[in-house]
Amino acid sequence: MHDPPRGAGAGATRAPDPGGTRRVTLIGVDFGSTTASAVVASAALTRAAGTGRVEIGALEERYRSEMALTPFAGDAVDLDAAAALLDRWLAEAGVEPGSLFGGGAIITGLAARRRNADALAQRIRARLGEALLAVAEDPCLESWVAFMGSAAPLSRARPGEPLVNLDIGGGTTNLALGLAGEVQRTGCLLVGARHVALDPRSRRIQALSPEAQAAFDHLGLRRGPGDPLSQAEAEAVAAFHVTLLEAALEGRADAFAAPAAARHVLVPFVLPEGAAAPTLTFSGGVGELIYAGLAGRPLPEPAHHGDLGVDLARAILASARLTARVATPASMGRATAYGLLRHATQLSGATLFLPRPARLPLRDLPILARLSPASADADLDRAADLFRRSPRGACLEIVLDDLSAPALRHLGGRLAGALRRAGPIPDHPLVLLTARNAGKALGGYVTGWGALPLDLLVIDEVEARGARFVQIGQLCDQVLPVSFYGMTP
Repeated sequence: MHDPPRGAGAGATRAPDPGGTRRVTLIGVDFGSTTASAVVASAALTRAAGTGRVEIGALEERYRSEMALTPFAGDAVDLDAAAALLDRWLAEAGVEPGSLFGGGAIITGLAARRRNADALAQRIRARLGEALLAVAEDPCLESWVAFMGSAAPLSRARPGEPLVNLDIGGGTTNLALGLAGEVQRTGCLLVGARHVALDPRSRRIQALSPEAQAAFDHLGLRRGPGDPLSQAEAEAVAAFHVTLLEAALEGRADAFAAPAAARHVLVPFVLPEGAAAPTLTFSGGVGELIYAGLAGRPLPEPAHHGDLGVDLARAILASARLTARVATPASMGRATAYGLLRHATQLSGATLFLPRPARLPLRDLPILARLSPASADADLDRAADLFRRSPRGACLEIVLDDLSAPALRHLGGRLAGALRRAGPIPDHPLVLLTARNAGKALGGYVTGWGALPLDLLVIDEVEARGARFVQIGQLCDQVLPVSFYGMTP
């Protein structure tokens, strides 16, 4: 990607190029504990010659916002100010309503813990479109997109080397272990720069998060809002945070048994048994400071940003464990926004089963079960009953090995039988998700080629990646943009 001029227009979805390639617009938006930003890019939908599958490629950054402070009003996000920021970014990028094809927005860290974070997600969705991902606090998704936006190219270039990305921002450290470019494990610690808010000049404490208060109590620091925080005390808090990061990377679960340490665990990060020591990469605001220090550049004065970010970066740089094996990714600082832009959206295969395209888009559908031909009838019955009780509709993930007509016919018949046994067929949609190229055939066998009055959609060649919810966009060149969230560790 090149660095475009500020305010360069991204444009709407363009007409197909002479070779049949269509340009689309993608977006990544991140409202974090301290800062907010947006990235807009254009990409090509290209049909692969060998497989006929439509893929996203030729990504070209068209707009990158200036970093802005996440606007707060007391203990809430300032919704009007946040919406104005987003409106300005979209206007500067030249993005027209309804022109976005994929990507998404995420509210992270301390911003996601404010009481009106869901209301901010609704404001974002109203501007980006119902089909695009817009979620408040999904720690495992954030870990995944940060890895994909920062470390994935390095991981693919070193396929046999385990790599952990630590995305350290104002409120959280999102950890993701990857191998050969694929995320294997995720976790999240409430370790970040903004848990202690300071006046940059007087160093008086302006606010403490509950986690910071727990750390202060653990360290015997009798300080609160209005009190000055000495440099030695700030360094003690940063050192405590570093011990938590080191313990997570060393697989020392016992280190989180103490109440103060346990308070900092949002999603446990568990390395596989016998895993080799991973190479580390860093992203996020503190990650930028770490790489500046590794490059020999001077860091700002402590409390320069009104938090402990500089102290935390210096403590990490002083840790032999955290600096023994460090690699430098090409993209730093905006890993979440880049990851959302490039990786939050998957494309379906071209053999969709989609009798009612007017139903689209579909938003926030739960993935109720993971089924296969080996699943017992009782498993299918439970999934069918859950679908019947889900008023918005629902998804089932289908794992297929045998794509022969007899195998698909048998599974389709079993699914249809379970749906009939569950009671009257509801009007809401059922979506089947499969990684294999079998959408039309499976949909036909489940519905008996129209005999079963089921609002069914089968999306093939997509990976749910352990997610719990899915969003499905409008049909474009016979493929669907699909986004997953609510990922498990």
